[in-house]
Amino acid sequence: MSDTTELDRIFEAQKSAFTKNLMPSAEERVENLNRLEQGIIKYKDKLITALNMDFGCRCADETRLAEIIPSVEDIRYIKKRVTKWMKPSRKTTGIMFQPARSMVIYQPLGVVGVITPWNYPIYLSMGPLAGALGAGNKVMIRMSKNTPNTALTLQAMVGSCFEEDHVSVMRADECSGSSFAEKHWDHLMFTGSTSVGRQIMRAASSNLTPVTLELGGKSPAIISPDFPMIDAAERIAFGKVFNMGQTCVAPDHVLCPQNRVNEFVNCFKASIKNMYPKMKDNPQYTSIINQEEYSRLQEILDDARAKEAEIIPVNPAQEPFDTINGTWGSMRKMAVTLLLNVNSQMRVMQEEIFGPLLPVIPYDKLEDAIDFVNSRPRPLALYYFDYDRERVNYILTHTYSGGALINDTLVHVAQDDLPFGGVGESGMGQYHGHEGFLTFSKAKGVLIKPKFNSGKFVYPPYGGKLQRLIYKIFIGK
Repeated sequence: MSDTTELDRIFEAQKSAFTKNLMPSAEERVENLNRLEQGIIKYKDKLITALNMDFGCRCADETRLAEIIPSVEDIRYIKKRVTKWMKPSRKTTGIMFQPARSMVIYQPLGVVGVITPWNYPIYLSMGPLAGALGAGNKVMIRMSKNTPNTALTLQAMVGSCFEEDHVSVMRADECSGSSFAEKHWDHLMFTGSTSVGRQIMRAASSNLTPVTLELGGKSPAIISPDFPMIDAAERIAFGKVFNMGQTCVAPDHVLCPQNRVNEFVNCFKASIKNMYPKMKDNPQYTSIINQEEYSRLQEILDDARAKEAEIIPVNPAQEPFDTINGTWGSMRKMAVTLLLNVNSQMRVMQEEIFGPLLPVIPYDKLEDAIDFVNSRPRPLALYYFDYDRERVNYILTHTYSGGALINDTLVHVAQDDLPFGGVGESGMGQYHGHEGFLTFSKAKGVLIKPKFNSGKFVYPPYGGKLQRLIYKIFIGK
């Protein structure tokens, strides 16, 4: 059986199943979320093992912290609130149309497609799934080719919780990304690179499929002139090295006061040493996902070196790095590396890095840092370190980004009551919590009129006394 036939078969089964239950009750939705939660908890150790196999070395604690726990907490958050979210919301009816009632009802969209990336394949499949189930939809998930073991495990987990006409996981070897994107989904969600996001949107446009695109970009971290440097460096180091920088909201580059660059470098080195005194055989030090990504990062680094950037590897134990033929290369582990004296001609300043390379860019005035950010495509996240409320408010209102986090990195993503999504080249649409429920629902405006019909007073023929009075009341003549 071809992949297209299998995709079509399950898609049509879900379409058919949805027509038989167009408005699942709150009890049904909570039960579906309960099954998903129990499945994740039951399979958590298998998922951790599978991800470690896919990465070569994926820190188990990072999987727990960034994939398992946020997925479960997201489900629990939705379960507690979905009954309230489902209730029709009352709206104001204009006086000219009285007597009548206005309201909005929230209906499931139907069959939702989710395309999952490789960097956080559990959280970035289970999060959208939880939101779509809370909204009452059927869901098909297409996994990345780069995490085949995780895909197999998630497929088994979901299969143990749901019939395929309700939720289905498709591996990359079962279904191509293009054939998946071209289906006539009621909503399509994609998480991945900006370049692939453009392809997804083109494919979806032929069916007028609405899309949510969670992309990436070059998320800046700005350090204010007087923020404690050891605190900023430690929090930036955590955000950069978590999952070895393979995070869509990882700090991509640092904007640092000119007179404090050396202080940042020293504090950053100290922070990395505290977190990873050794790297080579450290199971907590995650590998780059595959050789292709590893080579890409090496090429970016070589390009910066050739264009006279200052390269500062952070390697606390001074373990040997042979990036060509040695064991580190085969393990796909890299030293965290700071880059100074970078310029716009370097690939490291043109592409989303998605790895443990961190350019440090000096600025003289805070306004210069703001201008730097605003002159570039809008990022998925912006990080700013400052305890001055006035300056914080100025940064928040004079920059654009998908989200912002003050005095830390990464953790805003896991806040269930905050919307998550990009803007411009970093994406469109948003989900998480109530915003996810709304994204995967159709908000239908409804006007209900009683037996008495006030509208007849404005029916033709026009020009009567009552009509002239209405005009005078509303527009003065």
